[in-house]
Amino acid sequence: MPTMTSYAHGVPSWVDLATPDPDAAKAFYGALFGWEFEARPTDTEGVDYTMAVKDGSNVAGMMQLMPEMAAAGMPPVWSTYINVADLDAAVARVAPAGGDVRSPAMDVMDSGRMAIVADPTGAVVGLWQAKDHIGADLVNEHGAVTWNELLTSDVDAASSFYRDVVGWTAQAVPMPTGEYTLFHADGGNTDGIAGAMASPMPGMPSFWGVYFFVDDVEATVEAATAAGAQVMMEATAMEGVGTLATLVDPQGAAFSIMHPAS
Repeated sequence: MPTMTSYAHGVPSWVDLATPDPDAAKAFYGALFGWEFEARPTDTEGVDYTMAVKDGSNVAGMMQLMPEMAAAGMPPVWSTYINVADLDAAVARVAPAGGDVRSPAMDVMDSGRMAIVADPTGAVVGLWQAKDHIGADLVNEHGAVTWNELLTSDVDAASSFYRDVVGWTAQAVPMPTGEYTLFHADGGNTDGIAGAMASPMPGMPSFWGVYFFVDDVEATVEAATAAGAQVMMEATAMEGVGTLATLVDPQGAAFSIMHPAS
């Protein structure tokens, strides 16, 4: 079982969902991925944070997309968080690197400290300094995160930003669909800790996508659509990569699924 007990600086460690209907989202993802759910209190009275749990391990989070958040332009969305050793130092590097601090460093009870930032191309990402909560305890098996990918209007500008803020190095590799950028971090997986590619359509907003490992992509697409999801990309086999698909859940949040090549 691919369990995690810590994350190196610069390695994506957590994902969570902001959704307008957490109960419906729990029903959808619980059936699709075999998740169970635990409500955790927050600093805001009456507002819980939901932990998605698989085989007793935390795999993802979920929270209510408040009306004021939606009114400010935030859609239902899966967000990526990058582990950092020193949150304040990382946040201080955001503006000089051309980014924007959307939510300043704050304590999240005893779980850790976080900030929300945007890179120069507009992609929003979380920075997380762990305390009691390291991030995902389980990865790379059915219903757990397996990859984080940036679709961006400017791969070079984004690569420079993440190099300056979290210390990533970028490696361009050829892929069947064109050039792909792998990001590397000291202490992370030597095959790469995240990826980036140019947005497929001009004017498309830059964003961080989340991939969940599934045992059978085609069967998962069928189950998701039967439960009300929409298909953005049908199950597609890519040589040397695996089989992947992209879906939009019934509440409007996009996510991808993947069964990697051996």
